[in-house]
Amino acid sequence: MEKGKVYLVGAGPGDPKLITVRGLEALKRSDVVVFDRLAGPQLLNHAKPDAERIYVGKLPDRHTMKQEDINQLLVDLALQGKTVIRLKGGDPTVFGRVGEEADLLQKNGIIYEIIPGITSAIAVPAYAGIPVTHRDWASSFSVITGHESPDKLDHSIYWDKVTNATGTLVFLMGVAKIAYISEQLIKHGRSPETPVALVQWGTRAEQKTVVGTLSDIDERVKAANLKPPAVIIVGDVVRQRETLSWVEKKPLFGQRILITRARSQASDLLAKIDDLGGEAYEFPVIETKLPEQAEQLQAIERALSQAEAYDWIMLTSVNGVEYFFHWLDHYEVDVRRFHKAKFAAVGPKTAEALRARGIRADLMPESFIAEGLLDSLKDKISPNQLALLPRGDLARETLSKELRAQGVQAVEIDVYQTVMSVPKDLWLPEMLANGEIHVITFTSSSTVINLLEALRQLGVRNPAEALQNIEIACIGPITAKTAEENGLTVTVVPDKYTIDALVEALVDRRRMTKGD
Repeated sequence: MEKGKVYLVGAGPGDPKLITVRGLEALKRSDVVVFDRLAGPQLLNHAKPDAERIYVGKLPDRHTMKQEDINQLLVDLALQGKTVIRLKGGDPTVFGRVGEEADLLQKNGIIYEIIPGITSAIAVPAYAGIPVTHRDWASSFSVITGHESPDKLDHSIYWDKVTNATGTLVFLMGVAKIAYISEQLIKHGRSPETPVALVQWGTRAEQKTVVGTLSDIDERVKAANLKPPAVIIVGDVVRQRETLSWVEKKPLFGQRILITRARSQASDLLAKIDDLGGEAYEFPVIETKLPEQAEQLQAIERALSQAEAYDWIMLTSVNGVEYFFHWLDHYEVDVRRFHKAKFAAVGPKTAEALRARGIRADLMPESFIAEGLLDSLKDKISPNQLALLPRGDLARETLSKELRAQGVQAVEIDVYQTVMSVPKDLWLPEMLANGEIHVITFTSSSTVINLLEALRQLGVRNPAEALQNIEIACIGPITAKTAEENGLTVTVVPDKYTIDALVEALVDRRRMTKGD
């Protein structure tokens, strides 16, 4: 059997978007992903759907896999002919033990590639507004391990040389040893008034920064109850934080926001949350697909065959637009055959999707729900008109029932199906229990129902109870009603039922809870 290949990849400091392009390419093409917690669980969304995922970190029922066992695991997988990625937090060559892994791969004749990552030694200070070098204050910096016990630190660190060797000192994994580190630096020549910063979970929603001096930083860290992992920065560059702190000033900073809508639809929401400093956590509980049953396909073909007869085409979602045009293409129906029909679109995004197809909506209601469309149609429809309603299989019957009540012949076709999805996620139940999810967004009633069921399948006994202390944001009143009927307390509903309005409402809610 031909041997496989191993990619030893730096995943970056925590924010999944800080992986390199080369690292992401390796992740997408690998058959097996070997990872730990620091690699950022959301990165796994980019792996192939059928890729094997092997967690080598600590779980409640077992300790972290020993390094020697990880080394051998990589060899064994590659000998099976698999392409393997070893995802490591930060940069694999900075205290990442990549040399041990590569050495065993080399001895077994396995091709490997080391792909650098953005080290937390630089990225975490940057996210706290602290550049590790500065023209006036520091022209060099050192990266030092702070993880060892004090006696080992004394053997591995030459304090008399390190203390003043560079303008900035960066210690990784040294929170528990901060008192000893400060003591040694003062003892060997650093002023007790030297600025110090500790940044916990830098680049993630939990990012927290404590600033002091060598003389008082231990006190301040204890008072703030700062825990690992954290990066320690020593030097005058810490003063830059007063003016350069940027991410912590964003309105959604510190918020990890669960996104439940289909991954194919979530990009706009993800981008907006990211721009505002929030951390979007994808957990798509729905996906859309083409209908497959013969009677459904026959109904679509039959409805499209009488294109010339329709007075109205009424579209209530972007999905409705996309799938409608898919079926036009599939059955080779020229859109110009609908020359008699006017197009109605519920919501600006639906209208935008139509414009992308060269069609401007004749009608778009002010209220972006079916009831709003009905209000707008009152003076524009008449009995015996024929309306086509391309929709999803879970769409409400409100629109079609009211149209029929007014004498309009409503032809409904399910151009797509919405099905439940349960992502493979090791962490979500634990994150919910630990208060690490701050907001959950729902963009349809099906996302509410499916999330609760998905959590049950992941072992959460009472999902509604597990979500009680989390902000619940719903795109509109229909979704909010479903959430409340299922035991959730809804705290955010925008005035307009759009993604933009939902994000604005999240920002307003955040400002209110912070007291801004």
